[in-house]
Amino acid sequence: QVQLVESGGGLVQAGGSLRLSCAASGSIRSINSMGWYRQAPGKQRELVAAITSSGRTNYVDSVKGRFTISRDVARNTVYLQIHSLKPEDTSVYYCNVQVTDPFGYGGGYWGQGTLVTVSS
Repeated sequence: QVQLVESGGGLVQAGGSLRLSCAASGSIRSINSMGWYRQAPGKQRELVAAITSSGRTNYVDSVKGRFTISRDVARNTVYLQIHSLKPEDTSVYYCNVQVTDPFGYGGGYWGQGTLVTVSS
């Protein structure tokens, strides 16, 4: 089993910044990719940003230039630095991690979600 603990959400004014964190622990041999998704009320969950084991990143177009995903390999932690927040960024943000366990099996895990609310 793998546990993910997210932190860093909150209420912020438009134009402000936040940093989200997600720490993974448990039966992990390697982390293949880490990503952040978000889901606004009444909408589908969407991929916001992802980073692979080699450090390659990708972003949804709506956040390019404002969001930066990074990771601390030693701590099995992924971060999402958010600048220039907009009201439309208001969502619950979920961390997702794709891992290989000590037995060689792959699996994906979700964090509990952290709410980001942007006021105009």
